[in-house]
Amino acid sequence: MTMMFSMSRPALAALVLLMPALPAQAGLDELLAAADVAEGEKIFRKCKACHTVEKDGKSRSGPNLYDIVGGPVAAREGFKYSGALSEYGGAWSPERLDAFLEKPKDEVKGTRMSFPGLKKPEDRAALIAYLASHSEEPMRFGAAAATQEASAETGAETGAEAGSEEFGLLVAGPGAEETFYACTACHSEMIVAQQGLTRKGWEEMLDWMVEEQGMSALEEPDLSAVLDYLATNYGEDRPNFPTPE
Repeated sequence: MTMMFSMSRPALAALVLLMPALPAQAGLDELLAAADVAEGEKIFRKCKACHTVEKDGKSRSGPNLYDIVGGPVAAREGFKYSGALSEYGGAWSPERLDAFLEKPKDEVKGTRMSFPGLKKPEDRAALIAYLASHSEEPMRFGAAAATQEASAETGAETGAEAGSEEFGLLVAGPGAEETFYACTACHSEMIVAQQGLTRKGWEEMLDWMVEEQGMSALEEPDLSAVLDYLATNYGEDRPNFPTPE
């Protein structure tokens, strides 16, 4: 019995070495097949401060992302990419996008993108499916093959539930959604919740973020929604200052 086990060990070892590579790929394929474009659109709100995704959309502090899935890396005309991303080269396959979206600075060392990444694989898959839907020839994955009209209907159905959505430490209220996605693209909402500024103070803070930290300027009506929300809920009297539980 011992001799038989010893003789079969090399074969077993070979199988063990081969196995780890399979689940990761299968996992991504399965997640993409089940990905919800409407959910991806929601997740893209984290990216809107720096990117547009519509055809002929303007680049901000980050490039326009139309036709990015399957397209060449660092190829948006007129946008100045970092040397690191240009050297990364190749095409944005779903696999490369998944790795980049998980930990941008690990996948492309030297990238200027400040976004920390998306931890949940299902969130990355949904975002990739959403980005893929914005293309002349969209790459489809399972549920993502549904028409844009169906996706819009889903968004309309879930819109009524948006008011009850939680935005981390930020209190619910008009403008909470815009504030959460504009701010958490680069830092946690804790930084916002700990402040106590007047509306003018918040406006000056946003100006500083744009001028000194590379944040893309918020456009109306989002800008007013964010400023009104911050002034109301995180003003000088700090009515919602986070306290230890």
